[in-house]
Amino acid sequence: MPVTLTWTGHATFLIDTGAGTILVDPFLDECPTASMKAADVACDAILITHAHFDHLADAAAIATRTAAKVSCAFEIANWLGRQGVENLQPMNHGGRVAVPGGTARMEIAFHSSSLPDGSYGGNPAGWLLDVAGKRIYIAGDTGVFSDMERIGRSRDGRRLDLAILPIGDLFTMGPEESLEAIRLLGAKAVLPCHYNTWPPIEQDAQAWAESVRREGLAEPLVLEPGGSFKLG
Repeated sequence: MPVTLTWTGHATFLIDTGAGTILVDPFLDECPTASMKAADVACDAILITHAHFDHLADAAAIATRTAAKVSCAFEIANWLGRQGVENLQPMNHGGRVAVPGGTARMEIAFHSSSLPDGSYGGNPAGWLLDVAGKRIYIAGDTGVFSDMERIGRSRDGRRLDLAILPIGDLFTMGPEESLEAIRLLGAKAVLPCHYNTWPPIEQDAQAWAESVRREGLAEPLVLEPGGSFKLG
C-alpha cells in the first residue's frame, strides 16, 4: 500500500499510511514557512522527537482537538498533560508504539531538549516507522552518529525506504555531514528538512540533492512546503 508523505515546512510532516494519518513534530502557527495552520490538521497519531518549541508548539492544541494519541518522551508527556492533553503515550529510547498502519520505535538522537518553559524535556529522539510495508526513519534534530548503521538494518534484510534528515547546520547536521548519515543508513531515498525556516539555517537544497546524486548514495527528494510524494 502506498504511503503519502507531506512536508508542511521546517520539521513537520503528515504521513498517510492508508490506515490513518501520523503527524510528526507539529510546528505550524508560528512557523514562517508553514503551508497550513494547526486548526486545519487532521490526524490520528502524533509523534514528537524532542521538546524544543519548533517541534511541539502546536501539539497540545491539535491533540486536544483531534484526540490523537501523542507518543513522546516521558517528560514531554508530563508537560502536555499539565496542558490538558489526555491521550498520551510516554516513552523512551527503544520503545515501540502502535501507529496507524504499523509501528513506530523511538530511536536515539544527539541534540538538546528543553521545553518552552525552560524545564527539562527528556532525551531527544528519532523515530523508525514500519508502516504499510515501508520503513521510514525520521532522524529528528541530530548530528551524525555511528548507530545510524544499526538503524538502517532490519532483521529481514529490508533497507530503509526513506530517511528524513535535517540539513540546516548550526543546530543539526549540515549538508556535508548528512552525506555521511546517508552512507550509514543505506536508505533508498532521502528527504531533507529543518532548513530555510530562518536565515541562520538557509541552505541550497538543490545543491545538496546534486551532491547526493553525484556520490550515488540514494534518491534525493526535495519538496517545497506543502509538497507531497508517495512511497509506492
